Amino acid sequence: MNIAAVAVVVPAHNEAERIVACIRSIRAAADQVAPLPVRTVVVADACTDTTAHLAAREGAHTVSINRRNAGAARAAGVRHALALLGSTAGIWLAMTDADSIVPAHWLTRQTAWARRGHDAVLGTIRLAPDPQGACTYARSEHDAAYYRTRPAAEDTTDWEHPHIHGANMGVSATAYRHVGGFAPLTSSEDHDLVARLAQAGHRIARTDDHPVHTAGRLHGRAPAGLAALLRSLHPTARTYALTAPTDPVEEQFPPPHAAAEGWPSAAGTPSDATDIEHGDARPRYGAAGARTGAATGTKTTA
Repeated sequence: MNIAAVAVVVPAHNEAERIVACIRSIRAAADQVAPLPVRTVVVADACTDTTAHLAAREGAHTVSINRRNAGAARAAGVRHALALLGSTAGIWLAMTDADSIVPAHWLTRQTAWARRGHDAVLGTIRLAPDPQGACTYARSEHDAAYYRTRPAAEDTTDWEHPHIHGANMGVSATAYRHVGGFAPLTSSEDHDLVARLAQAGHRIARTDDHPVHTAGRLHGRAPAGLAALLRSLHPTARTYALTAPTDPVEEQFPPPHAAAEGWPSAAGTPSDATDIEHGDARPRYGAAGARTGAATGTKTTA
């Protein structure tokens, strides 16, 4: 792929405490691919704080929506980014989250994979320290399962991991549009997109060479995201789930299937890569390292 420009899309819901650090890390990564143009778009979704103001102050383009929906927010960010760049051809779309810090070589590595002919790149995460986040026990339980399939230290084989994270992925705009883009799912919109990319025959790289540090918090934004997994591993998970303060603007509605609102599904029915966790089962990582729902055994990696 001949890359003409990069667009970084960041969905955010009330992330005033974290958005500045996120954007500054993106800016540092953008410096490493100069003079390639990089545009950062922050989608402030149902924000009641200063997320949008802070993002704009740091130089990001901002879009405000009121969907409280991760898939809709990512899709809105992509649309805005492509409108800014005026094209789809030669555009690489990099995705992360507002509670995450990307490494300086993040875009360098993604674009290198793209130039070698890959249509999408799936990276890994590391849990960042959080004073109000997962305890040591929960973090160690998470890491033990997460790295289960990683080769031993003395093994030089690359780790083609099984994980999918909206906090660390990239896709060519052409491939993204070919499969219909992000569906308006409250959770697992990243899994749904990757499943459709794979079904369409697009070449997907899985790599651990540019991990993103993401918040190890217990009360997150997506109903079946990483925070839900960490809560399930926490010794006081049941108590916390009953007593955690609710988000004042959070709308509780069941996430739609990928086919809702006319969006395409990878297989017509929920598969092990696209099924959505509805919050009534405790997610965990399975033998292959992908997160699973305790009741269904289906993958629900954040």
